[in-house]
Amino acid sequence: MNLAYKVTQEELADVLLHVAPVRPVFIWGAPGIGKSSLVEQFAAAVGLECVSLLGSQLAPEDIIGIPQIRGDVSVFLPPKKIARKEPYCLFLDELNACSQEVQKAFYSLILDRRIGEYHLPAGSVVIGAGNRTQDGAIVKTMSSALINRMFHVELKVSPKQWLAWAYTNDLHPFVTDYIAQRPDHLFSEPPKIEEPYSTPRSWHMLSDLLKEYGFGGGNDIENSFGAAKMGTDAMTEAWLRMLAYGCVSPSHAGMFLAYTKQLSNRYLLSEIIKGEARWPSEPSQRDVLYFLAQSFRAQLLKQLPEERRLLNKETQMLTHRAKALMKELSSINYEIAQMVVSSEGGQTLPDWFMVEIIRDLPRLVKKMG
Repeated sequence: MNLAYKVTQEELADVLLHVAPVRPVFIWGAPGIGKSSLVEQFAAAVGLECVSLLGSQLAPEDIIGIPQIRGDVSVFLPPKKIARKEPYCLFLDELNACSQEVQKAFYSLILDRRIGEYHLPAGSVVIGAGNRTQDGAIVKTMSSALINRMFHVELKVSPKQWLAWAYTNDLHPFVTDYIAQRPDHLFSEPPKIEEPYSTPRSWHMLSDLLKEYGFGGGNDIENSFGAAKMGTDAMTEAWLRMLAYGCVSPSHAGMFLAYTKQLSNRYLLSEIIKGEARWPSEPSQRDVLYFLAQSFRAQLLKQLPEERRLLNKETQMLTHRAKALMKELSSINYEIAQMVVSSEGGQTLPDWFMVEIIRDLPRLVKKMG
């Protein structure tokens, strides 16, 4: 399912607070973006115990229970995990990974908050979550009857909100600093082939592994890197390469490694923009040059306004320096310079800036064409 409107982590918390007490909520989203943890945080915030059922591992009797004869009649005894006396948050994770039989078993529980003669305690909430069909996860078609019983919302990733959480939870400074520079690398759509890909969960995993392998923690990036020396620089780089490529998208892993290479001068891009340093031009520094150029593009996308008349003194200076830096970059590597002004990832630099690039760097644009 693709909904027309998507919500961030903070917006989802507000939706759950207002909607979940009166109607069951189903959260759609790609794997690894934090659906489960957000539900657990919501339950803790409102003082409810969170009871999770994993849809892909359920059978119908895990929901409706088993029959027991009482006198002349039989009754169904609901499972102990569901039949509780105090209000709680029932979280149906991977609900759309259930078989059709299990989905039918959920009908009355989701709509009427009851199983047979058992009713959920007043004040309980029911929340479901699942991946989308295009994510390549194990999902089954959700019946129209089940869809119609819930309020649906789709979660999207907010790098700003995720970074606020990451700083609070002491994620490794390599990860937080890198995502702060490249927020577009926090999440990538699941690939069509079997390989790691970037999600908030996979970056969290990389953070944990960096700490486990002795790359330190805290806020001092340079000292964190220095503490990780494992005999030689080559050995340290090999460990970093293994960890990065084992957690996140290959393209992001390569960029992350380039980022770690220039940690000894982590403010190099700002110095280049100020004119206090130049683009690295040695062939051995090509991956660092690519990372810096990508970061330069990201900064232009972030800071340049859509209309030229909205330029202020700071962005006017950035525009002037950007054109000069594009000339220098073109003289070092045309392909990397083309990448800066391309429509990579569906994002394009402002039209007015591209007009000036065409005017001042016709050879670059001609080669792109």
